[in-house]
Amino acid sequence: MKKKNKKGSDYDIDMSVPEGMEFNTPYTMNNTKGHSKYYYDFDRNKGGSMTFAEKLDVEVQAITDLLKQKNKAYGNTALNPTNIFSKLNATEALCARIDDKLARIGNKGINDETEDTVDDLIGYLLLLKMSM
Repeated sequence: MKKKNKKGSDYDIDMSVPEGMEFNTPYTMNNTKGHSKYYYDFDRNKGGSMTFAEKLDVEVQAITDLLKQKNKAYGNTALNPTNIFSKLNATEALCARIDDKLARIGNKGINDETEDTVDDLIGYLLLLKMSM
């Protein structure tokens, strides 16, 4: 459903709400006028909406797959560092990598160019949790 501001207002913008919802109606996560779940985002692959839980599962699975792929490629060095040059233990090394990712985000911001950096940061935080 789309709504256009009244003519003559300072702003002329199109506004929309998810299908099945109405403007000026309060909604909770379980109150969506005919929908049993709150719709979070549009799934471009399926052509429909996804619930928050479905979207969360997709995002978490993508990070998990990335971590598994990198672990296989690097030989589990995140949790068992080779210590050829650096003598940091796994937790310290992961903290250094997290610092690098945060610095990149601080310098470049969060945008399309740094989306992979955000994914890496999430992955490193999960690895840090595992190393602790």
